[in-house]
Amino acid sequence: MEILAGVHPVLEALRAGRPLDRILVARGSSHARLREILAAARERGVPVRFEPREALDRAAEGAPHQGVVAVGAARRYADLEEVAAGSELLVALDGVEDPHNLGAIIRTAYAAGAGGVIVPARRAVGLTETVAKAASGALEYLKVARVTNLNRALDHLKQLGYWIYGLDERGSEVYCRLEWRRPTVIVLGGEGRGLHEHTRKRCDYLVRIPVAGVIASLNVSVAAGIVLFEWKRLRDAGG
Repeated sequence: MEILAGVHPVLEALRAGRPLDRILVARGSSHARLREILAAARERGVPVRFEPREALDRAAEGAPHQGVVAVGAARRYADLEEVAAGSELLVALDGVEDPHNLGAIIRTAYAAGAGGVIVPARRAVGLTETVAKAASGALEYLKVARVTNLNRALDHLKQLGYWIYGLDERGSEVYCRLEWRRPTVIVLGGEGRGLHEHTRKRCDYLVRIPVAGVIASLNVSVAAGIVLFEWKRLRDAGG
């Protein structure tokens, strides 16, 4: 995980289009160059978090940071249009925060034939080195798009002809009894919370995985594997 400390290195990284996972700004910081950094981060869709100065001291590991630290991404993010072009299957994640889950989902999505994964810029894990390791090489082949607003991205994909399927334990449709319409977007919720209400409303179908026992939900990466490979099975069978 690359760390950039200081106003000038962070601003130059933004101008050069270097992949950045997030930018940390010390609370209370105020200077002219900071406004440039915030504007450039907004333009490139890089999340900015305002943290106590002590948190930046730890992140910078003693390097002088002038109240600004950037955390590099393990891979370049794609644009939404890049992942949507020609893809029969996309996976959208509504706030997955565990890097091991994200890496496992990326690996599974690639194996199931997905054309890309879509993640939101805020309240979600980005492409860290831990994610890259958990993906076991899949990040070299599968595009990941980071979007400012997931719901707007889903609306746009609908306009492009995609059918939106949300995985939800309260869903009325059982995943293995569906005739999946293509092109398909499968939306998975974050750990513990599931899909946000605004995201649920944008789904054409809400799909559930029946489980035995009293535990109603599965780990998100396990659920992703079940549903993605059911989609692949039907596609391979011509369904």
